[in-house]
Amino acid sequence: MTAVETWSPADGLTLEKNALLAVKELEHSLALTAGPGAGKTEVLAQRADFLLRTGESRYPKRILAISFKVDASKNLKQRVQKRCGFELASRFDSYTFHGFAKRIVDRFRPVLQGDHFLEPGYKIGTQFIRRKQIKLDQLIPLAIKILSSCPAARNALCQTYSDVFLDEFQDCTTQQYELLHLIFLGKPIRLTAVGDVKQKIMGWAGAMDGIFARFVDDFGAKPLHLFRNFRSKPKLLRMQNEVIRALDPDAVMAGELIAGDEGEIIACHFENSEREAAYIVNTIRQWVTVDQIPLHEIAILFSRQISDYGTFIMEGLDAAAIPYRNEHLSQDLVNEPVARLIIDYLACLYRPREPKGWMRLMEQFSVVDSEDNESTVQAAFEMMYGAHRKRVKAVARSVQPYDFWWDMAQEFLERVGLPMLTSLSPDYEAHARLGEIVIQTHQQLNVLYEQGSDLLSALDRFSNDQAIRLLTVHKSKGLEFHSVIMPAIETQTFWGQPYEERCSFFVGISRAKDRLLLTNCERRFKPPTHPARWNESRSQHAEFMSYVVPFLST
Repeated sequence: MTAVETWSPADGLTLEKNALLAVKELEHSLALTAGPGAGKTEVLAQRADFLLRTGESRYPKRILAISFKVDASKNLKQRVQKRCGFELASRFDSYTFHGFAKRIVDRFRPVLQGDHFLEPGYKIGTQFIRRKQIKLDQLIPLAIKILSSCPAARNALCQTYSDVFLDEFQDCTTQQYELLHLIFLGKPIRLTAVGDVKQKIMGWAGAMDGIFARFVDDFGAKPLHLFRNFRSKPKLLRMQNEVIRALDPDAVMAGELIAGDEGEIIACHFENSEREAAYIVNTIRQWVTVDQIPLHEIAILFSRQISDYGTFIMEGLDAAAIPYRNEHLSQDLVNEPVARLIIDYLACLYRPREPKGWMRLMEQFSVVDSEDNESTVQAAFEMMYGAHRKRVKAVARSVQPYDFWWDMAQEFLERVGLPMLTSLSPDYEAHARLGEIVIQTHQQLNVLYEQGSDLLSALDRFSNDQAIRLLTVHKSKGLEFHSVIMPAIETQTFWGQPYEERCSFFVGISRAKDRLLLTNCERRFKPPTHPARWNESRSQHAEFMSYVVPFLST
């Protein structure tokens, strides 16, 4: 065990003053606000390392982390494992809000009676079936109902945890906050809420206004702010600073934190959306071939539906044979562990040299195999893999070299078994959810296969590594890219609440590390999707472009 006074950040990292204060705070709950690229997730990982390694989260107490997305939850868990090792990290529980609520429902299900009664084998699906199936959005209300009527359930949870981490807290809804309030208010448990009010773009989903101020008042939390941005180059930071000044003047970065003139900002105006698309495609081709920017380090971010604003761009990328992935279809799948497992297995089957995929597969088997059973699961897997490889080689030179690929994927899933698949994610304990992800993975791979020439290109496009990424600003939160393109910076694109639209713009521009390209045009042709709300005549967004123009690269 490490003494509090001798603990230092894992991996030799140097934390700014407020970050170190946040990591080592023991007396109060924390309301930690920070901008993009400030290392909010890393601060949580370092705080977990500090609490576990020093014993301030005393065994058998655990740490609970609640995130809004599966990938964020998984990323935080992995960071904690890397910082303090698997043994200590085994006392770190990382869930989504829905995942946490499901655990409450599963553990205390007998409390539910009458119309709310659920049978032991209940499912989560798209429709409510009395006693047998609930919808995903019923989990939190049911958890609240259990906790409201059962003090023993509340006490059991409070006895379990010493600390609770709340990531992306600016997006917390009234229901989610009620759940936290019900369990932890007035209890000797430290809560650490982390987020950025400038990235509050989930108002449409019920995100609470003034959530951090409410949290400070209710839980007596100590407010702290991180100013430094480690993501973006100086020129981009100075431009972002102007948007921050409009959103949250107290969070403006000091000039001494933004030294240098690195970074590139480009803005282009076009006659119509076809010319805009042609320019974007040609620019991407140059970035990839001349500048040698990896495909996965380039993103096109849309403030509205990709199908409405990206049609010409996707057609141009297809014509130029530039791989891309429409994240509206596949982002959530990419971050699903079972989808990743399927992709890795197929890649190893059809591409003999796939070391990363093979290592990920072996890591999964090492989790479920005990030391004394001589790796029976892995042995069974390797026998099946050998048979499948022979099958693949037998048809490799035929006109149908990818026959039976899904049959083999299904056999693989059956062989590894339900216990291992369920262990991949807390959400998979609802077996219906696991089945849905498998079906969706099959469907998406089929779509990509039909768009390309072979199965391997479909696998590459499905993964993060070999394709330009097209995604909405909402889906881009928490991500970063070398070069970011934001089309349609036009008045007619941003027609929601002014503050939230300004937040959305800020989220988009702050994804860029090195380069940002903004475009707009005079005429934007109505897409084949025929959206109800559409103006072909366009004008550039005066406010947003005013932040950009002073910092344009020459």
